[in-house]
Amino acid sequence: MNNNANRTIRSFVLRQGRLTKAQQYALEYLWPLYGVNLEKIKGEIDFQFLFKRNAPITLEIGFGNGNSLAEMAKAAPERDFLGIEVHRPGVGRLLHLIQEYELSNLRVIHDDAVEVLKQSIPQHSIDRFQLFFPDPWHKKKHNKRRIVQHEFVQQVHSLLKTGGIFHLATDWKDYAQHMSKVMQASENFNSISDSPFSPRPDERPLTKFEKRGLKLGHGVWDLLYKAV
Repeated sequence: MNNNANRTIRSFVLRQGRLTKAQQYALEYLWPLYGVNLEKIKGEIDFQFLFKRNAPITLEIGFGNGNSLAEMAKAAPERDFLGIEVHRPGVGRLLHLIQEYELSNLRVIHDDAVEVLKQSIPQHSIDRFQLFFPDPWHKKKHNKRRIVQHEFVQQVHSLLKTGGIFHLATDWKDYAQHMSKVMQASENFNSISDSPFSPRPDERPLTKFEKRGLKLGHGVWDLLYKAV
């Protein structure tokens, strides 16, 4: 039986990178403290129960090594942050940073973000949704794998509160143009700038991927859109 027709197109390739001893330790001993076990929840996440308070929620998918997300959580203790990442080394690294920075306002999910968004995030519960430097899938034949598509943007809108911000960033010009076309075509979002692109806000730290791109002479494009 051919199941290819039913196979979901993924926007990532699962890379089994080697874990450092610190990452291994974090995944074994810190995960029970700061990780979100979706199998135990068996439904939508109750953010007030998860963070033991009622605060604005920032959700980031594909946080990479976690450095920028941890810095943002450290700089904004009045907000709560949830990061979703499928790659184990990045999850281990962020767990380590949560302990190092003594962050009570940051939790981690280790899973495919698309599935988590569908099943575990309550509608209209997110104040800010972040997608920084997703895989650009720069070959034309692979463009369909890009996560920023009409259906995904609709899903993000369903999770954001009215007035919530969807913040995207990329260092690939072609992907930036693709993102802007998709966002401008959505009736559910308005750019917070006069153009499709916005200056990098102070609260977004430079990421590892961004620094790498800048060294290669790439431009960097931020897109900030408000849910209406």
